Amino acid sequence: MISQGSPAPDFTLPRDGDGTVTLSALKPGKVVLYFYPKDDTPGCTLEAQDFNARLADFAAAGATVIGISKDSVKSHDKFCKKHGLGIVLASDEGGTVCEDYGTWVEKSMYGKKYMGIERSTFLIDGAGMVARVWPKVSVKGHADEVLAAVRAL
Repeated sequence: MISQGSPAPDFTLPRDGDGTVTLSALKPGKVVLYFYPKDDTPGCTLEAQDFNARLADFAAAGATVIGISKDSVKSHDKFCKKHGLGIVLASDEGGTVCEDYGTWVEKSMYGKKYMGIERSTFLIDGAGMVARVWPKVSVKGHADEVLAAVRAL
């Protein structure tokens, strides 16, 4: 996993609502990148709603919030529409960005091993450096903790 103090790997990914999002184009703003396993699942929905509810606060603190999963743009569009989300959701169907950030990992459920996205969040500063990393995120209260870190940066 990418560590604090490392340069954030740049990317350009397709996003919800058509178009693309490029990390380096957001400089000198701060960026919150949160990686999540799957659109419209309970934990991922709660996480997206929590970030979405604080979107104005993140913007006021100079930060853009981007959710990244391997779901398609079409899936992201449905997810946004269903839950009234205004956050940017980027599609990493090929998994390159997940691998670059170290969030594509071996997981285990009921004794069965499989590959999947480890729920993780990265705070990128205005210079494009990783200012903070939250690995193995627990959703409850996470958006508030990230917002506090953005405000302190």
